[in-house]
Amino acid sequence: MLQRPPRSPRVRLGGYVILPRMLDKGRATIAGKIGEYKFNCPLDQHFVDFVGIDAEALKAELQKGAGDGEILAWVQATSKTKPKPWEIAAWSSYHDERGPNDFETREFFNGLLGSLSKSREDVAGWFELLDLDDYVTFGGKA
Repeated sequence: MLQRPPRSPRVRLGGYVILPRMLDKGRATIAGKIGEYKFNCPLDQHFVDFVGIDAEALKAELQKGAGDGEILAWVQATSKTKPKPWEIAAWSSYHDERGPNDFETREFFNGLLGSLSKSREDVAGWFELLDLDDYVTFGGKA
């Protein structure tokens, strides 16, 4: 991860947001190049909880060198919740738009946003904030 950020949380694999980013962070963790990113962070845990898998078991699959398609097949086979396509679409859409939902979280969000940009009024959701953070962290100007 030291050369580029993980994929945006908006990128989908099998309809799932978050999953491709989690895979990038898992591979970087295995390679010892995770930097300041965290595998199985609270965002990743939303995915893990939704599909009912174990994050360490996912990392073990990545350790075997599995590609994205193989990991998706593993997730589908291993999932305890077996979400239907419409459930995946609704869950992913919800997370794509999700923002802070209480005063304390809004303060935290605004603090992070303020550290990245004093002028961005268009950043309202977590994915937008993560994308901006990745952009700024890797040399972009907010």
